[in-house]
Amino acid sequence: MVLSSVSAWAVDVLEFNCKRSEKGYTEDYEMKITLASGTQKAKVFLDDRDLDQADAFGTQTVKSVTLARPNIFILIEAKFEPEEIMGVSYPAGTVVTNITLDPASGKFKKVEKIQGGILGATIGNGTHTSEETCFPSKVPYRTK
Repeated sequence: MVLSSVSAWAVDVLEFNCKRSEKGYTEDYEMKITLASGTQKAKVFLDDRDLDQADAFGTQTVKSVTLARPNIFILIEAKFEPEEIMGVSYPAGTVVTNITLDPASGKFKKVEKIQGGILGATIGNGTHTSEETCFPSKVPYRTK
């Protein structure tokens, strides 16, 4: 696999229309990826919601966005504080999400490693894999 630099792609922003289907439920959403540039780190937005978030419940950080034609690789880490919901106590937890997106085929594969927290208790600890579809909604563009 050959890694391409951002300048080789000559884009700053990638936008996609995505669809997630699970257990008879379908959700459409928009994903926007802004690539790292200078001191600006790469960002990922779902329906204009920045995935880099921190609050009293924990933190979620986009660790990297890598362009390796034809794929885009995204690494996200989340850490959750211990919490109590409706009288049930849950320990601290982590989720590491690896996303592989092939814009040409629309194949979006998400691999989540869940450990502890409410997600570990409800979904189960371990590795969970899902697939969605994401196709470019606009021609990639530069912001300058």
